[in-house]
Amino acid sequence: MAVRAAVLPAVGAPLEVTEIVLPDPGPGQVRVRLAAAGVCHSDLSLSDGTMRVPVPAVLGHEGAGTVVAVGEGVTAVAPGDPVVLNWAPSCGSCHACGLGEVWLCANALNGAANVHARTTDGTELHPGLNVATFAEETVVAANCVLPLPDGVPLTDAALLGCAVLTGYGAVHHSARVRAGESVAVFGVGGVGLAALQSARIAGAGRIVAVDVSPAKEELARAAGATDYVVASENTAREIRGLTGKQGVDVAIECVGRAATIRAAWDSTRRGGRTTVVGIGGKDQQVTFNALEIFHWGRTLAGCVYGNSDPARDVPVLAGHVREGRLDLGALVTERIALDGIPAAFENMLAGKGGRALVVF
Repeated sequence: MAVRAAVLPAVGAPLEVTEIVLPDPGPGQVRVRLAAAGVCHSDLSLSDGTMRVPVPAVLGHEGAGTVVAVGEGVTAVAPGDPVVLNWAPSCGSCHACGLGEVWLCANALNGAANVHARTTDGTELHPGLNVATFAEETVVAANCVLPLPDGVPLTDAALLGCAVLTGYGAVHHSARVRAGESVAVFGVGGVGLAALQSARIAGAGRIVAVDVSPAKEELARAAGATDYVVASENTAREIRGLTGKQGVDVAIECVGRAATIRAAWDSTRRGGRTTVVGIGGKDQQVTFNALEIFHWGRTLAGCVYGNSDPARDVPVLAGHVREGRLDLGALVTERIALDGIPAAFENMLAGKGGRALVVF
């Protein structure tokens, strides 16, 4: 059966919304009708070649929907079940999985090399980051679907698959923010908004949001920011001024640019923690001198997928949603159709808005 999808024909080429033909689910596979798919900066990074996957491909890796059919051997879900898609399923057998660090699984993206579907003229298509959510329906491996807990709206649940797991995990698993600590979040996009809400859930004291756009202040404060700083060459100085000249206990960088990573580091107090969530290109070189590393005693850490275990964390996040502590809808600043994705990419490049959500 043919469905509509947004296809990346080649690296750097514009997305094409077209019909594709999906196979029936084979053994160990699940077919899902998408309710919604979030437009993440990683999708933009795939389209422009910052991150590499086989092409042509159906992009999209943040989504939720309803199971349509299952292949032989699938017992965890059944037709009619609401699910969240997990774009980085762990294999359970590699070195990282053996250490319990499933977010670093060496085999998580193996599925991106598979043939996922075909165009109506027979051209083979790959599934981007495994799950190909920029389509009305998708066929994925069974370990790429997680049952959606009760009490979470299906459309908004798409954000659990990347933005919220990443932002929440950056706060709770990587930086391990403690009650009363001060936090600065650099970048008020979908992940940054999730990090701001998560810092509030963690009981942080002062929560500083940093972004290049003054227009995002209201959005940031609604998510939990107590202060807002418009990014400039003086960002670190302003943040130290808000924190008794000390700097924040934790800085979380959600942009992926050398200048922003350096500003986050400079905004962190002596002995504090700087967590980098943003995905930057190889040309983004960050430099430190040996003396400052010794003197400041800060910790600089990368953060992959929020250092999260989706099977463990999605039920926890669902609990926060049910109790009113986590507002998924507040992360969404635009609801669009498939053909609105290119404009959403342009808004990202211009630093506009939070999360755009494709609603089917």
